[in-house]
Amino acid sequence: MEKTIVLASGNEGKAREFRSILEPLGFKIILQKELGIDSPIEDGKSFLENAIIKARYASLKSNMWALADDSGLAVDALNGAPGIYSARFAGEHGDDKANNQKLLELLKDVPAQKRTARYYCALCLVRHGDDPVPLTVVSSWEGSIGFKELGSGGFGYDPLFQVTGRNCTAAQLPPQIKNLISHRARAIQALTYKLKYNLHD
Repeated sequence: MEKTIVLASGNEGKAREFRSILEPLGFKIILQKELGIDSPIEDGKSFLENAIIKARYASLKSNMWALADDSGLAVDALNGAPGIYSARFAGEHGDDKANNQKLLELLKDVPAQKRTARYYCALCLVRHGDDPVPLTVVSSWEGSIGFKELGSGGFGYDPLFQVTGRNCTAAQLPPQIKNLISHRARAIQALTYKLKYNLHD
């Protein structure tokens, strides 16, 4: 029987990735905005803390299972920035172009070998808002920051994120490849393993 999970996000790009991986496993994904649920204040200090906050809030509001993702980019030369502020690095939430331009500006004098970075994805799934044992996963994806945007796929910092071991950016990867090797893909794979062996209605 198909299980519906509320995705505690309004990001259509994330929703596409989650649906492509989870729906074949029997999970129907709906965005919280489809249920009229707003977003809570994300005042955690880490990706995982914010994922837990968002999942609990969506579950309390919907009375359904809820899945939250908090993810972002950590650049070594910037002491881990933009980090948990990745989506609003340049000020306005979700302005990918401005965020990428700010990142390029901050790194303009940093040589290629010192532009190492990684994407992080923290996932939290709760069965109800007060779930005492939320399922949590944190995964990462190694890379570096390029000198210009390349590629039209993906979203966020993907056009600047040079994937380690591949001669391309995340935005140049075919979606089916990205959905196998990205930080979010790895986190979802780990979460689905936990879903199979840890959760019961």
